Amino acid sequence: MRGPGSYQELTELLRSRLPRLAGGQRRIAHLLLADPEGTAFRGISEAAQVAEVHESSIARFANSLGLSGYPALMELCRAWLAEQAQLARRSENGQGPPGGLLSATLDQEQTDLSRTYGRLDVGAWLRAAGLLTEAAAVRVIGVRDCAPIADLFALRLSRVRAGVRRLGASVVDELREFTAGDVLVAVSVRRYAAETVRVAEYARDEGLSVVALTDNVVSPLTELADTALFAETGGVGGTRSLTACLSLAQALAVEIGLRLGKPRSDEIPPDFGFFHES
Repeated sequence: MRGPGSYQELTELLRSRLPRLAGGQRRIAHLLLADPEGTAFRGISEAAQVAEVHESSIARFANSLGLSGYPALMELCRAWLAEQAQLARRSENGQGPPGGLLSATLDQEQTDLSRTYGRLDVGAWLRAAGLLTEAAAVRVIGVRDCAPIADLFALRLSRVRAGVRRLGASVVDELREFTAGDVLVAVSVRRYAAETVRVAEYARDEGLSVVALTDNVVSPLTELADTALFAETGGVGGTRSLTACLSLAQALAVEIGLRLGKPRSDEIPPDFGFFHES
């Protein structure tokens, strides 16, 4: 078996195997997916301690992936870190492309979008679209950096179907309106917002279906969701980018509109004068 040649290939392989992995192997996979930065420099003894397995288990896990051992996993993570560092350096002191930070950002955003749509699980996408098309009501939650994504998704979705509610400041009061058979869309990326996770857990327990927009299979939303869509969040200069996640949210709203036929009109009466007419 040929092993993965890059960290990106490694993540694809781990994601495909994750549902079939046993407890210890799953913890190793979670560690590799959630913390490539740490794995790049963490020895096998420390990695075994973090994953709560024996060192031999990590070595066997690496072999099962077609790699020679744990050092090969470290090398994949180090190469990935070098790529990220190269992108960051382009923004320093005018180094790299003539556009500096702008060129580096453009490169990273294009990479995030390509990877997001290139790795998109079509089955998960179709399940999400089906749930959001058929549900009597849809609730949407996202806080902090993810709040604008939740805002835009709720707005776009409300233009193509009725019964969409953006959960606001008084989430605890709004929980009482949750009804079995409805759908909750939960948006969160690392570091994952505890409030969003708690609401998703409550929704699941109340019989709602949960659609997660997140960044990684190790996101706590993944295990709570009926279906999850993953977006790459690589950024320049140590930041995370939400461009790909926002793009997924917009595409999903468009998908629902297409499924339901002609979108509901969002026209505002001309006499109201909301838009500036040049």
